[in-house]
Amino acid sequence: MELKVPPALVFLCFGLMMYLLAEFLPIGYFDFYGRMLLTKILAVMGIVIALLALIQFKMAKTTIDPTKPDKASNLVVDGIFKFSRNPMYLALLVILLALGVFLGNAFNTLVAAGFVGYMNRFQIIPEERILLDKFGRSFKDYCILTRRWF
Repeated sequence: MELKVPPALVFLCFGLMMYLLAEFLPIGYFDFYGRMLLTKILAVMGIVIALLALIQFKMAKTTIDPTKPDKASNLVVDGIFKFSRNPMYLALLVILLALGVFLGNAFNTLVAAGFVGYMNRFQIIPEERILLDKFGRSFKDYCILTRRWF
């Protein structure tokens, strides 16, 4: 499973789980004033984070294919990558959180936590092993200075 399933597909599967949970679980519904505003803010934040990361990868002329980290030609550590080693995955998480707030089921936070666990185990840790082999000390120093998610 490591690096086999594209993160976009994982994101869609977890989003579908959130929808099904909200649709069929008879408990956990919540609502509050400003829920739709919070949904929009989270969605926009996720999109902005993703766009910034994609632009930086393009500017560095390195691959954006998460299933082939061995094709990375440059280690990107500036800009948004100073705050998160995985801003694209962070963006997907923030968008899932927006979906969870929109759907209004408190148990969707567990699905979002499952997304983090899955991504850590099957995507991020394998990526980091490959990047450590490829970039050595530079990547190790980057990992010390920058958190994995946020």
